Amino acid sequence: MSANNVLLEVKNLKMHFPIEEGVLFKRKVGDIRAVDGISFDIRQGETMGLVGESGCGKSTTARCIAQLYKPTAGEVLFQGEDLCCATGRQLLQGRMNLQMIFQDPYASLNPRMTAGAIISEPLVIYTKRGLMSMSRKDIEKRVEELMEKVGLSRYFINRYPHEFSGGQRQRIGVARALALNPKLILADEPVSALDVSIQAQILNLLKDLQEEFNLTYLFIAHDLAVIEHISTRVAVMYLGVIVEVSDSRTLYKNPLHPYTRALLSAVPIPDPEVESKRQRIILEGDVPSPDKVRTGCYFYDRCPNAMPDKCRDNIPPLRQIENDHHTACFLYFNP
Repeated sequence: MSANNVLLEVKNLKMHFPIEEGVLFKRKVGDIRAVDGISFDIRQGETMGLVGESGCGKSTTARCIAQLYKPTAGEVLFQGEDLCCATGRQLLQGRMNLQMIFQDPYASLNPRMTAGAIISEPLVIYTKRGLMSMSRKDIEKRVEELMEKVGLSRYFINRYPHEFSGGQRQRIGVARALALNPKLILADEPVSALDVSIQAQILNLLKDLQEEFNLTYLFIAHDLAVIEHISTRVAVMYLGVIVEVSDSRTLYKNPLHPYTRALLSAVPIPDPEVESKRQRIILEGDVPSPDKVRTGCYFYDRCPNAMPDKCRDNIPPLRQIENDHHTACFLYFNP
């Protein structure tokens, strides 16, 4: 895939949430550094997997890309235009090509709206704003088509979210995301709240839709098996920064960063003989608090390969080590 065919480019993205003290007179005493300067790109037609422990900043990254959070710093370039600088009508136009599927299919659906109303809402809003032109009959027809595309009967159009199963609710979320014919879909752990058998159905649905509509995905998950199944490339996050990026096959066969190795060593293998011979990498300590300013490697406190003379006082940049395989680790280069 050509590196010039970049759909989305994220440059030095930061999202810091202020920590405030006081009741009447609040004052800022620090920041939660949820995302602390990450850069990556997503190419047309691929699935970029974003993986890491809970709380590492994956969902915040997706919300910053969609401008649900206004980033503290950095750029989000969608087809060359910076969404961080977009406002009003320009931002609405940008969001037509960039939609989200949320983690909890029940919390992300309005319980007072029918399935048809939920799926048609983007079409109604953009028609009212004059960014597209669709009659009521056109919208109804589009909703029925979308429901059938995601595996729901059009006869369910007047049912409410509580009348659907978890998998069916997520299909409604997928249909809503497809309504405006987007180019990029941000899937924020779309299968983590579902049973394993239903997970497979939703993953296969997403892959089929990608082929049919030439979609591009940013797929967020903490389950490495899910990421391996669906992703073309994978970015590994730790404590608000990206520590490794590679194509999926290379990353799973030859992980470079010590944190990636630890994550992969925890993935269960169905073969008992292989599982019994494999060596688990147990990380010591807990994930540090994201409110601290780091002067060295973010993984230094827990890294089994830490080098105090290099890692303690220097932050390793994300560098290319071999073909399209990047890592942020001084094991492979000097500061």
